[in-house]
Order: sequence, then structure tokens, then C-alpha cells
Amino acid sequence: MKVKIGKVESYIHEKLEKEKLHFVLLDPDDFADKVWEAGEIARMSEEAGVDAIMVGGSTGAEGEVLDNVVKAIKESSNLPVILFPGSHGGISKYADAIFFMSLLNSTNPFFITGAQALGAFQVKRYGVEPIPMAYLIIEPGETVGWVGDAKPIPRHKPKIAAAYALAGQYLGMRLVYLEAGSGAPQPVPPEMIALVKKVIDVPLIVGGGIRSEEQAKTAVKAGADIIVTGTAIEKAGSLEEAKNRLESIIRGVKG
Repeated sequence: MKVKIGKVESYIHEKLEKEKLHFVLLDPDDFADKVWEAGEIARMSEEAGVDAIMVGGSTGAEGEVLDNVVKAIKESSNLPVILFPGSHGGISKYADAIFFMSLLNSTNPFFITGAQALGAFQVKRYGVEPIPMAYLIIEPGETVGWVGDAKPIPRHKPKIAAAYALAGQYLGMRLVYLEAGSGAPQPVPPEMIALVKKVIDVPLIVGGGIRSEEQAKTAVKAGADIIVTGTAIEKAGSLEEAKNRLESIIRGVKG
């Protein structure tokens, strides 16, 4: 049986044929009391040239807060909204797609297949497009590494990351995500990105610790297809500062 690729995944592949992509990640927990701001960041992101909005977080990103943030984003922009769940609670019927991901280097089976089984029927019932993804935590891992019981891949061991990434592809994952952790002091090393990209045939996403145009450019040059930034945008002192950071990072991604 031929695998059916959904609208959002097709959108990603079609855009990747022309350029590298930049996704912005918003944590609903940070917008619980200011949902309007999530919508404003989404509007600004679309104007700046961002390609999609990811919504999710390691803690507290579910229920009414998640739904309200997704709706605010949908009302303020035309960008695809892709769920980035920390667990099976991070599902909203208002989103366009969900990264149906397995944390392959977790030491806890719950984050490899357990949460996925608990959330699968809900994804189907809501009609949210699932996009299978191999999710790998790289040192230091930050909050997501701790919450996900990960055994973070050492920064100086790119071959381990490449082995996990290739295993993910062979298991049927259609994307690979290298995650240094939200707010990580340093991004994923370029040597690791390059080796992973060399061995896999699916798009490579890189996130965590990317705060500048130069860091984004380095990751793309090493082989990243999609760059994700979250903390750098969310923690900006003002919307104007967030816009300036966005535009700078997008220059690094798209050249």
C-alpha cells in the first residue's frame, strides 16, 4: 500500500526543493495569560518569511491553553500550525498537523512508543495530519532531555547521532530532528549535523540554542534542511526586538 503524504508534509517537501526552511516554535505555557501575543508573533513571523509555526512544549502545553494558542495563531496568520507535543496531552483539533515523533534515545519506553499509542486515536479522531519523526536529544538536552528521560547523545560523538538517525529512517520516520534543548547554551555541532545529513535521505531538522544569523547559517551550511528557533523569539524584550531577531535568523537560513 502506498503511503499517503498529507498536505502539510507535501508543503514542506515542495518548499525544500527551492530553499531551506525556518520554523518558529511557541510554547503555549508562555502565553497562557497573553494568548493574543502568540497570534501577534505568528503574524509577524509570516511577514518576516517564516515557513511554519510549531506549537508545544515539555511542560504544561495541553488542554484549553493549547487550543486557545493554536486558534490565536490560526486567526492571525496563514502559516501551517504543527503540533510539537511533549506527550499525548499535547494534541489540539485546531492544528493542521502534528509531528508524530518518537524520542529514540529516551531510556523510558513511554516516550518511544507509549505516549504515541495513547495519543494515536485522538489524532485520528481530530483529523490532524500526522508526520512521523525521529526525535533525538543532543547534549545538553535541557528541560526536554530531563522530562523525556533521555540519554543525551554526546556532542563529540556524531556517529552515535548518525546511527540513531538512520535507524529512525529505516523504521519509517519521514523526518529527523536533532534537538540540543530549548535555551541550550550552544547549538548542535556542525560536524554532527553534517554526518547525520550524509547518511539519511529524509529532511533534517535542527533546533535548540540557535540565536543568531551566524549560528543559523552554520547549521544550514552543515546540512540542516529546517531550522527551528523558539526561545530566541519568545524571550525577546519586545515584539520589535523579536521581529529583528527573526529577520536576522531568516537571513542566515535562506541566505
